[in-house]
Amino acid sequence: MDIKNVDTPQAHEMSPYHSGDSEYISENGSLTSTSSLQSEYEPNPVKRFFNSFKPYDYSKIDFLLYQDDDLESGGSYDFGPQGSPPATGPSRSPNQEEKKKKSKRLHPQFDYSRLSDLERAAIVTSTSPLSRTLKSRHLSMIALGGAIGTGLFVGMGSALASAGPFGLLIVWVFIGSAIFVTASALSELAVAFPISGAFVTFNTLFIDSSWGFAMAWNYALQWLVTFPLELVSASITIQYWNSPVPPEVFVAIFWFIICAINLFGVRGYGEAECVFSMIKIVAILGFLILSVVLVAGGAPPNHDFIGGKNWHQPVGGMFNTTEPFKNMCAVIFNAAFSFAGVELFGLAAAESANPKKSIPKARKQVFWRLLFFYISSVIMIGLLVSYKNPALLGQTDTNAEVKEKGIDANTSPFVIAVKQAEIPAIPSILNAIIIITVLSVGNSSVYGSSRTMAALGAMKQGPQILNYIDRNGRPIVALLVQFVIGLLAFLVALPGDKTTQVFDWLLAISGLCSLFTWWSICLSHIRFRAALNHQARVAEEELVFTTSVWGSYYGMVILTIFLGLQFWAALFPPGEGGADVEGFFMVYLGGVIVFVCYVGHKIYAALYMGIPLTKFYLKASEIDVDTGRRQVDMEALRQEIADERALYESKPFYFKIYTIFC
Repeated sequence: MDIKNVDTPQAHEMSPYHSGDSEYISENGSLTSTSSLQSEYEPNPVKRFFNSFKPYDYSKIDFLLYQDDDLESGGSYDFGPQGSPPATGPSRSPNQEEKKKKSKRLHPQFDYSRLSDLERAAIVTSTSPLSRTLKSRHLSMIALGGAIGTGLFVGMGSALASAGPFGLLIVWVFIGSAIFVTASALSELAVAFPISGAFVTFNTLFIDSSWGFAMAWNYALQWLVTFPLELVSASITIQYWNSPVPPEVFVAIFWFIICAINLFGVRGYGEAECVFSMIKIVAILGFLILSVVLVAGGAPPNHDFIGGKNWHQPVGGMFNTTEPFKNMCAVIFNAAFSFAGVELFGLAAAESANPKKSIPKARKQVFWRLLFFYISSVIMIGLLVSYKNPALLGQTDTNAEVKEKGIDANTSPFVIAVKQAEIPAIPSILNAIIIITVLSVGNSSVYGSSRTMAALGAMKQGPQILNYIDRNGRPIVALLVQFVIGLLAFLVALPGDKTTQVFDWLLAISGLCSLFTWWSICLSHIRFRAALNHQARVAEEELVFTTSVWGSYYGMVILTIFLGLQFWAALFPPGEGGADVEGFFMVYLGGVIVFVCYVGHKIYAALYMGIPLTKFYLKASEIDVDTGRRQVDMEALRQEIADERALYESKPFYFKIYTIFC
């Protein structure tokens, strides 16, 4: 079977839970609505609840393929358009029909025995029965405010103390620029391939299966450990109000809330993130407005003009006076943790109702997120708080419980800035906002890890049970794994500094994972374009959304330099005068995990898959740029692109300006 000549069915045609009423071609050749595939309505809510956890019922779709021993001897199917069953094919005897009923059911569309591993991975992930109910507004809010959490609100404090205001700004601007081009590359790939796992799967399809394995587990571990970290952060932030309730009680409450949200499926995650993101957006915009007033001397009662005095000696300075460059390199870790989650909108493409519209729009929100929420916040924080302020390092904190656990929202430069202004109630409001942002990141971590683990199971790069999708389109086993890992947050009840030690190492696992993920997204985009060029195909003629491949080269260069600089600063930290092995692993443990996973899978692939150890990447001629595509009817796609461009040109100038930014 020549898989490249097969029109892979759209993923939403596989799912009876797709929003809308799509049609597919049934076995008898007639058009059938997906609504007819839905199981009969169960009036009993208890039964309906428990039935939802049953496995996705592929038997509701009547064009399944089964493994047939007689087909192994030479029979093959000739697939019709849109993944319909064969109009003609090998004749079947009654015995063969009986074998079909008894045979092991494979993936709904294809006979696995005739596919390569890459083709199988592309098809399985592109036709995943994950629920497709995320709307454009969900993706826009996820891109705009999703995963903004302690990295920005709290982690920026220690980064400011290390690098100084201008040093911090330089690091944030360079990483922000690399992230924007990465988001652009991800948008192009996610629109063309809205598949389960998104960039996690792209690594396997366009680079190398071993690299894909390493990066997938790198990303899964990042979010697996982030969930308990955020639960602990939220429970300790409560101690700002000197609550007599033990932190572990709040851990249980927050754990239950996040689990409940994600059990409502992707729609629950999307709606919750819309609410969380809106609160964060309003809070940051309000802080920026307040910051301008404070810097200009508008704060009562003294109306002291601040201006740029915190950027000058003796009050402050632009850079840390002790090893300024190395201190700048040392905060790359903080920046990576702060920006983590920007790529989540691409992961959600597989569960978006209309990715070709919503993904490019979400990409534009990333630009505003970087400009207003990160860069503007860094500038205003640098003006309001001196990098010499001891509160940034928690040296003025008197709360014994917070000191013992090593997690302190009072080190947030946002809180310090409003405390200095002596404005009543605002510090408490900001701490409440921090709790909400922490819950938002916890919610995103459950989503990110569960979808990544589901893709790992689908590609056989992890236990296949992780790809168990229930009738509501939820990767329920992967969700349960994340829920169990979240119980690590109850370690907050440990006495002394044991909690700090445990969570420092958990943070070390996730620290630089994002940098590796972004680097790999850029490389996937470059390899995808190389494969198109090898086939003499023009991206602009067959892709709904395109971006410059030079942006991906820029992103790779910047991220490579930053990984190298962070390696140097982690091994020889500023102020130590020599190597610090423990400190190095506290920062670079994520890189060690990537290396071990890559080498381990390389050895496995050589022993059991016949892939030579010296084969480090897929050649452009080996990359399949069609299997798994949302639409591979080139003539229809080119006509659609031309029609959309003609419609755009007919719009007034103010509409064109609006679409550039929004």
